Amino acid sequence: MPGNSFNVLDEGALAALEGSEPGRFCPGGEGGAFLDLRGLALAELEGIEEEKLSKLARIVRGLAFTAVDGAKSGHPGGSSSKTEMVVTLLASGVLGFDAMRPKHPGRDRIVWSAGHCSPLFHAVVSLVYESLRRHGIHPPQGIREAITYPEDLASFRRYGGPSGHVESEIALADACTGSSGHGFSAGLGLAALHRSCGLPTKVFIIGGDAETEEGMSYEARNLASNLGMDNIIVALDYNTFGIDGPVADVLPLPYTRHWSAFGWNVIEVNGHNVRELAYAYRKAAAGFGNRAPTVIICHTLKGKHYGRLEGTADSHGTPLAHGEYVQVMKALGFEVSAEEGNTPRDIGAVLAALAEEEVEYLIRRLDAARSLLPSEPCLAQVMRTALGDRPLADYSTIARPDVLPPELVFKEGDRVPTRKATEAWFVWLMRRSPFFYVGAGDLAKSILTGKAEEIYGVMSRENPLGRGIRFGIAEQNMAMMCVTMAGDILPGDFRPMTAFASYGVFSVMMANAVRMALISNEVNPRSRGFFILLAAHDGPETGEDGPTHHGLFWMSLYSAYPGIKVYKPLDANEAVEMLFHAASRGEPVAFSVVRPPVPVFHRGNGVPPASEAVNGAYVFKPYSENGKKKFAALVCGGQVMANVLAALPYFDGEADIKIVAVTSPQLFEELRRRDPQKAEAILSDDERREALAFHNGWKGFLYPLMMPADHEKRGFGIDHFTRSGRSDEIYAAAGFDPIGIREKIASRLRK
Repeated sequence: MPGNSFNVLDEGALAALEGSEPGRFCPGGEGGAFLDLRGLALAELEGIEEEKLSKLARIVRGLAFTAVDGAKSGHPGGSSSKTEMVVTLLASGVLGFDAMRPKHPGRDRIVWSAGHCSPLFHAVVSLVYESLRRHGIHPPQGIREAITYPEDLASFRRYGGPSGHVESEIALADACTGSSGHGFSAGLGLAALHRSCGLPTKVFIIGGDAETEEGMSYEARNLASNLGMDNIIVALDYNTFGIDGPVADVLPLPYTRHWSAFGWNVIEVNGHNVRELAYAYRKAAAGFGNRAPTVIICHTLKGKHYGRLEGTADSHGTPLAHGEYVQVMKALGFEVSAEEGNTPRDIGAVLAALAEEEVEYLIRRLDAARSLLPSEPCLAQVMRTALGDRPLADYSTIARPDVLPPELVFKEGDRVPTRKATEAWFVWLMRRSPFFYVGAGDLAKSILTGKAEEIYGVMSRENPLGRGIRFGIAEQNMAMMCVTMAGDILPGDFRPMTAFASYGVFSVMMANAVRMALISNEVNPRSRGFFILLAAHDGPETGEDGPTHHGLFWMSLYSAYPGIKVYKPLDANEAVEMLFHAASRGEPVAFSVVRPPVPVFHRGNGVPPASEAVNGAYVFKPYSENGKKKFAALVCGGQVMANVLAALPYFDGEADIKIVAVTSPQLFEELRRRDPQKAEAILSDDERREALAFHNGWKGFLYPLMMPADHEKRGFGIDHFTRSGRSDEIYAAAGFDPIGIREKIASRLRK
């Protein structure tokens, strides 16, 4: 070692440093290590040319500031404070990335938990591809949507231009982000997925200090440490400000405790010091030998070099006036135009300062990043070896058997909770695919995910290849982990699938994570993810628990989101058919199941097979053709159907009632577009005008099947919070027992 400089990647030097400066190794939480590199005389690192990296960081800042000025919108503060962090990561020699194949399945994953820092994100990506372009290196056709070039920054935050928050179709991003704190859970999902397949992938999470105020980041930090996810490296921008003010207004200090208390390894650095950052990345990648995840806390200046807003909370999302922007840019060495609105010219001024030697250096570092990637066949073999004799098939290749196995067939006439059907189907699929993951929010014994979890065991430090996940009471982290896992593509083009469960009434807590995944599915269809949000104990069936647990209104949210459908099978056999249908489509579903036994309906004698449930609606009982007044009754919910059937004999001499079973209004709307003749036979437009609808929850769920006129008076649901009691008592109080349904039908007939 030269002089007093230290190479902390050398274990002997590290031990010597601990002996001479023990304060740099303050003990962290249980199992976690601590290392403070700030101000330490560090030896030079091979491949890290600090002057060139500093110049590249200057170019990136210039591009980011120009994009914000052109849009008069964006987030300059965090983008500028993270600039050296991200530029150094790209050149560090620890990030596996191929710019010519930015979605290579063996790449290290990057999650921008600080997804608002899109000026920085797009600036870095555009610098990469501008450098390659200058050397005549052009990515293959077909990945243009994954690339940002500098000229694209002129339309930043404009329709069709680079997005205002990070989206997953672009290179160097593997999740749609921007909702604060969600990226930690997304990164944990990717890390758990790859570790459980035996892959060597690392997951880098770029985060900020203020977003760790978000509760789900607590959930993620807790589970990441407990699972021993040492393939997670968080680059944490500690600039001490959120949008409204200092993080100290919310978070008790010292800040490191918010990580060390969970058992994470903590490295502290000056976030604008390239050498310290490079050391931190390499040490984090090498690990501390304790199987703990690592956070690199980067002490930075928010809005660095952003004029009067430097070092303030206001820099977070406040663009400078154009005149101030010009001064800032000239101070950085860019001769931008005093003329406002000439963004392309300003981009040209920044690029004019990009020297050939810096371009060549960046390309060499990109070559180093590409060299870290094993071939895809090699990675596929790694998975095969790790997974042993498990059949290598994913959900997309597993079809419904022509003859269902006995465990997936429920005896007609029995009373079976539909949660028993999902339990059986999850077990069946788990035995056929090692890329299926299932778990519940500390409710496995109630929702019945436990048998599937036990096939390969619960994921843990001791069982990293487990497929069950114990999330604990942490629905937000559970959802964000699972939807992100489902949106990844593994070597060999294997597609993961996840099922995560909570009570329907609590499913709304997972809605934002689901929304982020649906956005990713839309903007990045190549990586479209399939997952099942299991909304258990639907309806008033959890009667004794009271209104806090009655799942009456949750479906209103998931019916509104594009890209996901609500499935509500009437009985266990329908549930099995609808699960197979969902998997064959590969479209996310919110899947309703109930706790108490409900009838397994007899099929035949005019009642169609359970497979008709996949149309979203079907004729459960046709007209009797008794010459009486005809109308259709739309029925959703197994117990509701049983009660309607019990009420029907009362009207034998007064009306001719056709019963339409409804399992998914959204699927039926699809049928109306795809096969209008079949949909008309199930429920004609004339019938829709007069139909009565019964749903044991939000009555608006069935409105899509009804004509708008007077539908509020013809739709019956539960539109208030009920009280605690047996479910039969609540059905009676809501007028959904046979007597109440009879009265509703009779009142309509009298009109």
